[in-house]
Amino acid sequence: MKRYIAKRLLQLIPILLAITFLSFAMMRLAGSDAVLQKMENTGMVLSQDVIDAARAELGLDKPFLTQYFVWLGNLLQGDMGVSYISGRAVLPTFLSKLPATLLLTAVSLAMTVAVSIPLGVLAAVRQNRLTDALIRAASFVGNSLPNFFVALLLMYVFAIRLGWLPVISREVTLPNVLLPALTLAIAMSAKYLRQVRAAVLDELSRDYVMGARARGVPFRVTLTKSVLRACMTTILTLLALSIGSLLGGTAIVESIFMWDGVGKLAVDAINMRDYPMIQAYVMWMAIIYVFVNLAADLSYRALDPRIRLGGERP
Repeated sequence: MKRYIAKRLLQLIPILLAITFLSFAMMRLAGSDAVLQKMENTGMVLSQDVIDAARAELGLDKPFLTQYFVWLGNLLQGDMGVSYISGRAVLPTFLSKLPATLLLTAVSLAMTVAVSIPLGVLAAVRQNRLTDALIRAASFVGNSLPNFFVALLLMYVFAIRLGWLPVISREVTLPNVLLPALTLAIAMSAKYLRQVRAAVLDELSRDYVMGARARGVPFRVTLTKSVLRACMTTILTLLALSIGSLLGGTAIVESIFMWDGVGKLAVDAINMRDYPMIQAYVMWMAIIYVFVNLAADLSYRALDPRIRLGGERP
């Protein structure tokens, strides 16, 4: 196991380096730089000499590779630079947004698990019956609606009409996170309950289920102790993908509800061409997906001992 983890971590180094290089290159090819963008937003008209001096101060006058290697060297020392727009250090600013994103991720994931797994199992058990048809129809509708429409609909019903929840999230609290979390959970639950249903149906068709029934084992016992346990690898994969995307921030939902997380921070940074902040976001996304996938791989071994990792011998 230790050898497998070490091997995977070594394999991730070139992947992370490639991600940093590509993201750095794409942002520099975006068509404008931070200085011009800042001048346009403030409405200031400055001479070319002042603009050149500002670009030199930010290091934007240097060749592309020089800029990249300077940034990479600072990153390896724990320094992500200074925001071109606010003038604040990037890392503390980015870390200040993480509590909001972590809370949104936890609540959204809890809602998704509470809805998708029970409904997916129920649809599989009630296959081709009215319950199954209703659940699949609801899943189709939920999967078809875009997040921004669901967000506006929930905002109109629960915030404007009923007045139960705030329209805009002014602080990181549980009441404020309910609407954006519910928006995300509806889309994820609609997508994942179909996959849970398919996984459970596949296990229910196995010979051991029929054998358990023939021996008089209660179906509920077979379902909870055998079928669901066998489906846990599929469910774990879905949860890992959800955690990665949620921790990366959901820009549309966070922007609609003004939720002060990393997704909204990234959108603002992209609009302002704030390169250091964008690079911090890209690295955060890359690290999340890398380590979430690694954790999922390791969890497979714990859930199913038949799975061998990295050429392990029994």
